Amino acid sequence: MSDLYQPGVTPEQYPELLEQKCQTLTQRLSEFSPPELEVFASRASHFRLRAEFRLWHSGDRCFYAMFDPDDRKKPLEVLDFPIASELINDLMQRLLAELQHNQPLRRKLFQVEFLTTLSGDALITLIYHKKLDDGWEIEARALMARLNVAIIGRSRKQKVVLERDYVTEQLEVDGQRYGYRQIEGGFTQPNGAMNQHMLSWARSCSEGIGGDLLELYCGNGNFSIALANCFDRVMATEISKTSVAAAQINIADNQIDNLIIARLASEDFVQALRGEKQFERLKDIDLGSYDFRTVLVDPPRAGLDDESVKQLQGYDNIIYISCNPETLQANLRLLSQTHTIQRFALFDQFPYTHHIETGVLLTRKPV
Repeated sequence: MSDLYQPGVTPEQYPELLEQKCQTLTQRLSEFSPPELEVFASRASHFRLRAEFRLWHSGDRCFYAMFDPDDRKKPLEVLDFPIASELINDLMQRLLAELQHNQPLRRKLFQVEFLTTLSGDALITLIYHKKLDDGWEIEARALMARLNVAIIGRSRKQKVVLERDYVTEQLEVDGQRYGYRQIEGGFTQPNGAMNQHMLSWARSCSEGIGGDLLELYCGNGNFSIALANCFDRVMATEISKTSVAAAQINIADNQIDNLIIARLASEDFVQALRGEKQFERLKDIDLGSYDFRTVLVDPPRAGLDDESVKQLQGYDNIIYISCNPETLQANLRLLSQTHTIQRFALFDQFPYTHHIETGVLLTRKPV
């Protein structure tokens, strides 16, 4: 969480900080002559749905701590955390009060992680430098009942799930409700309200296109599920076993019948699309029957490899969601040879940081 620590920053400064991001992004991508930037501002406080803290022990008390980036050895006590959800702030205080005089739970506890949702679900992970025994589990179950929240215990090579290892989110997008299982340790969008804006924007980019959608790096089905009714069929791929397992549950829970997710790296999937290599996990899928007119990518910070970019150039429409303007810029230098930017958006997923989330819609240039 150190990248989120900015001493002295207040919500009153948010508009100015957001404007700085807009200028930075516009200048970086100016070489591609994009259209006017669509800006989606975050809430100025209580927007973050997950948080993690060190638990610092000092004599007979313990407290949440972060570290000053300029002095990594000096713990800074965290009394509250205004950027985190109201639920996280409430649970922080209630949990800390429980831990102060409970030695089985407090001893050798060094990190606490909170995962919450817009719909009010919550999960707490307690991480230890000790083996978790039956005595710990008895106390943890009693704590779980008092807090009315799911709890997981972790230590080296040990994970104790007392009830469940996930939360269930409910998102409202364009008047429709979607449910998502979000598994502890798996990737989820940290700013739930901004995620709803991103899903709505991607749906608006898909209006009137038709055909089928290909998605690379689909995670737990975040975009795939919300976009499924915008296309005839959706084919998506993701390498994380945890994310794919969650995605399959989300497909069933949302009663989606035109979406298939395969567990493959995007590079491997590109080889399969080109017919260069066959994969056992695709043996029952006729890739040649798909009419892919649109591809959506939401890659990690490293962006897309060159072969994946070349594959994208073969599609009429590209919806590119990026968490790193530098790698987006590099990918666009190739994509702009064949495509033109039609829409350009900034989603402020991470207020008070330098991180910028960008959305770009590209369409193929006339031949």
